[in-house]
Amino acid sequence: MRVFLLLFLLLSQTVHAQGAQPFSPASVDRSVVAASRYPNAVAPVKVGSYSGPNNSGAGYFYDEVLEYRVWLHPENGAAPLAGQDDYFAAFAQYEPALKFSQSTQGAETPLVLVRQIQSINEPSPGVFEWVKKERITEWQVEWLPDRHREPDSIPRFLSERGGLGK
Repeated sequence: MRVFLLLFLLLSQTVHAQGAQPFSPASVDRSVVAASRYPNAVAPVKVGSYSGPNNSGAGYFYDEVLEYRVWLHPENGAAPLAGQDDYFAAFAQYEPALKFSQSTQGAETPLVLVRQIQSINEPSPGVFEWVKKERITEWQVEWLPDRHREPDSIPRFLSERGGLGK
C-alpha cells in the first residue's frame, strides 16, 4: 500500500509540473544574479504571481517592473503544457528571459509586466489625459529606458506637448 501511495504521489507531482493553466506561468525564475541591462523585478518573490491576461502597452511611463514574461505558443512549436492555449514563463531579470526565449521553440521575445501608478492616456492623436489610477500592463522591453516615472515626468511631458487635450 505504501509503495502504491508513494508512486501515486510521484506521478501526480510529475503531471502537475508538466502542465500549465492557460494564460498562466508554466515556470518561474525569481533569481537575480548580476547587473542587468534593464531594471529587475521590484519584488522577485512575487514573480509568477501576477494574472496572465493584462492590458497591453500604453501609458508612456511606468512605476515598477513586476516581471519579464516569455509567452509560449503551441501552434508555433512550444510544448502543449496548457493544451493548445498559450502560457508563459516568468522571470525576475531580463537576461535569463532573453536566453530562454532564444532557446525555446514557440517562444516570443520577452515582454515586461509593469505597474503604472499614474500614466498618460492618449484617446486620440495629440489628446492626452493624466490618469491617476493604478494599472498593470505588458510592455515591449525596449520601452523601459527613460520611461521610469519621476515626480515631474507627466507634467513635463504634458507641458512639452501643449498640456491636456492638445
